[in-house]
This record gives sequence, C-alpha cells and structure tokens, in this order.
Amino acid sequence: MLSPDYIVGLVDGEGSFTVFIRNPNNNKSLKIKRRVVAEPKFYLKLIEKDKKILYELQKFFGCGKVYFQKDTRPNHQNCYRYEVVRWDDLEKIIVPFFKRYRLKLNSKIKDFNLFSNLLKRIQKYFAFFFPSLVYPYNVLNKKEDKIEKNIKKIQNFLTYNNFNSF
Repeated sequence: MLSPDYIVGLVDGEGSFTVFIRNPNNNKSLKIKRRVVAEPKFYLKLIEKDKKILYELQKFFGCGKVYFQKDTRPNHQNCYRYEVVRWDDLEKIIVPFFKRYRLKLNSKIKDFNLFSNLLKRIQKYFAFFFPSLVYPYNVLNKKEDKIEKNIKKIQNFLTYNNFNSF
C-alpha cells in the first residue's frame, strides 16, 4: 500500500494538474455550434515497467483509470498513465487529498492551487458562464504570450466576472 508521503513525492515529480479548455468551434467538421468545454484532469505518467505503481494509485484513491500510452519518439519508452477526469472524483477525492497532504515543490503547489481554484469556479458557475470561457481559451492559445502573463489575464478575467465570490 502506498503512503500519502510517497504519493506526494511521486506527484511532485511526475504528476500534473491541468485544465484543458477546448473551443469546439475550431473543429471544422462540426456542423452544430457547441460551447467551449473545460476538462480538468489530474494525471501521472510512468514508464511501462513502473505501471504497477499507477494501479496502486488507482486502488489508493478508488477512482481514475490507467491507460497505455505508446511513444514512438526516438530514445523514449512506452508509458502508462493514471488519469482522473470525473469532476466528482477530482472535487471529493483528489483535491482534498492534496490539501491535506501538501505538495513540496513550489511549481507544483502553484499548479495545484490554480487547478483547484479553477475547478471550484468553473463548477460553481457552470450554467451561467461556460460561454465566457472563450476568453481564457483564446488567451491561453496565443503562442507569443508567456504563461505567467496568460495566468494573470485569466485570473483578472475570472475576478472581473465574479468568479471569486463563493
């Protein structure tokens, strides 16, 4: 059985807290206009020979899936990926775990705080503000902007649109 300290160390090194914001209107094959979609994900990727740890993580948390991820790049190995995408699992299991057992790396702490903040805000205002996610999507996809600048723009946007009142 994995310990919370082991999991924190593993996630500090190999984990990721991400919110993908997709604009389906960019997909030319869609005939029906759709809303922008926010997809929060927590995942961890390890080389194939270490996949047992990912199954232990899945058992520890009681949620998520383990997937095979083929890698055809030179000097890279095939990997397995543990991924949690269900909002309920993220909100009730993953986020509380990492609030109780704090990450150690500043960069990972920053990622987690942004992730959990966005998760709460998006979920609370799901019905009212989903179309407004077009702005954060457009900001994040400007290649010339630096990520820090993008994060500040999105935080300002969320604050301006009352995403900061819970």
